[in-house]
Amino acid sequence: MVTTRHYRACPLCEAICGLELRCVDGQLTAIRGDAADPFSRGHICPKGNAILDLEQDPDRLRQPLRRHGRDWEEIGWDEAFAEAGERLAAVQKAHGADAVAAYLGNPNVHHFGHFAYLPAVLRQLKTRNVFSASSVDQWPHQLVAFAMYGHQFLIPIPDVDRTDVMLMLGANPVASNGSLMTAPGIERRLRALVARGRLVVVDPRRTETAAIASEHLAIRPGTDVWLLRALLQALQAEGPPRLAAYAGKLTGFEAALAAAATITPEQAAVVTAVPATALRRLAQALYAAPSAAIYGRMGLSTQAHGTLCQWLVQLLHLYLGQLDRVGGSLPNEPVMPVTGPGTSPGHRDRWRSRVRGLVGFSGELPVAAFAEEMATPGAGQIRALLTCAGNPVLSTPEGPAVARQLAQLDYYVAIDIYLNESTRHAHLILPPAPFLTQHHYDTVFNGFAVRRVAKLSVPLRPRAAGERGDWEIFNGLGAAYATAAGKPWRDLPEPRTLIGLGLARNAAGVTLEALEAAPQGLDLGPLEPSLLRRLETPSGAIECAPAFLMEALAALEMPRVFTQPAPFDLLLIGRRHVRSNNSWMHNAPRLVKGKPRHALQMHPEDLAHRGLQTGQQVWVRSRVGTLQVEVEASDALLRGVVCLPHGFGHGVADTRLHRANTVAGPSYNDLTDPQALDAPSGNAALNGLPVSVGALPH
Repeated sequence: MVTTRHYRACPLCEAICGLELRCVDGQLTAIRGDAADPFSRGHICPKGNAILDLEQDPDRLRQPLRRHGRDWEEIGWDEAFAEAGERLAAVQKAHGADAVAAYLGNPNVHHFGHFAYLPAVLRQLKTRNVFSASSVDQWPHQLVAFAMYGHQFLIPIPDVDRTDVMLMLGANPVASNGSLMTAPGIERRLRALVARGRLVVVDPRRTETAAIASEHLAIRPGTDVWLLRALLQALQAEGPPRLAAYAGKLTGFEAALAAAATITPEQAAVVTAVPATALRRLAQALYAAPSAAIYGRMGLSTQAHGTLCQWLVQLLHLYLGQLDRVGGSLPNEPVMPVTGPGTSPGHRDRWRSRVRGLVGFSGELPVAAFAEEMATPGAGQIRALLTCAGNPVLSTPEGPAVARQLAQLDYYVAIDIYLNESTRHAHLILPPAPFLTQHHYDTVFNGFAVRRVAKLSVPLRPRAAGERGDWEIFNGLGAAYATAAGKPWRDLPEPRTLIGLGLARNAAGVTLEALEAAPQGLDLGPLEPSLLRRLETPSGAIECAPAFLMEALAALEMPRVFTQPAPFDLLLIGRRHVRSNNSWMHNAPRLVKGKPRHALQMHPEDLAHRGLQTGQQVWVRSRVGTLQVEVEASDALLRGVVCLPHGFGHGVADTRLHRANTVAGPSYNDLTDPQALDAPSGNAALNGLPVSVGALPH
């Protein structure tokens, strides 16, 4: 029998595209974009088709695995839960609550069964040693939203479908499908913007997005803070700030502007390599535009001044009068609330990391402190670990150091579908069932979408007898730990019920039953202004001059010239490919087929200066590590910049990733430096990393 089913939102990236699934006799055989989906309108990227590979992957774990030396045995679920609960509780009893840590990978926000059920387990553990991929990603966004608007998820989203001029910094959504800007079919949306208005991309590399933009401005990595400050000054030559819409809802704007707008475009040009004339032209275009939006993503956040940059982006929106305005930048108000009563607004500096005293944010510590917190003896040393859908060896700073410490832990339990570069060090692995067997609602990405949409995904098939949904694993682990630790525990209800309870809090009247009756989901219309009535700051106003940001700005010294001293005379940046999703999708044949994508890219003149040629094997060295990789010429790069993709570094012994282990390429995080941070947030500074490059001896 041939059947067609709809999965409302692809869970493999942030675009949440609707999928049409073809099954023959109950087996999934084909996937295509759902043309009837009102949000994605038939768009699908290669990752959507790769669900077939995930479903059929022979390396995917189906039963709990327990390690004995270098060997593994399958055990039953009840035995696995009991062991994990007893061992974690025993470590805490002997060494204190903080002796157990948790690391949470990026996929946790991609599925309701992780996002909604994991927090209950963390509350049981009561450890301050919680780390996640957020601090190698979007912490500056969240921190600025918390400081200015009172909630970490009250993040303004570019109104890409209605804006006239858009400035995009350090973002390549044509390859990444967007992030903190959920926009399926983003290339189509950006081409429409270019046709009606103007898109300016600021990036050290002429990316896939820059290639379709109206203008590309090549910038030195890590210098965006000077460009944004100069842009604020240049706007003052165009006219006064447009603040009328924010009357009575604004504090500290004049002080923030006076402190930030002290850099001229000519001064910024020396450091950034962006001509002063281009900056002034950009200021003119933004000020004259009927509507304008500014968007900065990974390249802007994962650098030394990421939080200051995201703050300056918000000040620019305010100056232009484009904050919380149609065609400007405004937060989504999703039907399952991510802000308001019952949600966590965030907090900063309630506790710090034990070794280096790094500031925590929203219940987590910077993952740059992860390895040292395992390695350093004393009270609070991490001795046991829970990881969930994470591969910190490939995804966090100085990955080799992380691997060494994972191997020394007293106990490590991983919730993961693969025996990978990190989980190979685990004592126990608990693999969730395929997500197509579970109810799913996109809580996070609906909250960052460029339209108001609501979609419910229902199971494609029942779970097999030996499979456990991610939500069942969290309930089972939480109950077993609570029993061992002598704490109370109450299982959370199954996802359909929990989704219904979440939807009951929305003001739009969207019910679970309404979504079940809408196979392609509901389109509730474009974004509407809502920020000013949703502010959660103690003052009830937009806080434009948070003290810790003003202090960080005051400590920032403007270099007179740009210099990159030897031996680390080049700046390393990352890059993304549309077939790549961090480190966890390289076992999918559909995503790794085709030309190799692992090479280090370098400007032809930088190659010639070092006597190097395309195809040659080179070493790349940072302060903390060295790797070997093939180099290739690329005139898409600014001189002095080299570019390496993230997510590679497979081929490690004792893993079960047969396809991934054939994929060439080293790990970017063999080079990243845990000492390189964005100070206000603790976010890792992965871009603009000083490195040197040289030829390997023959």
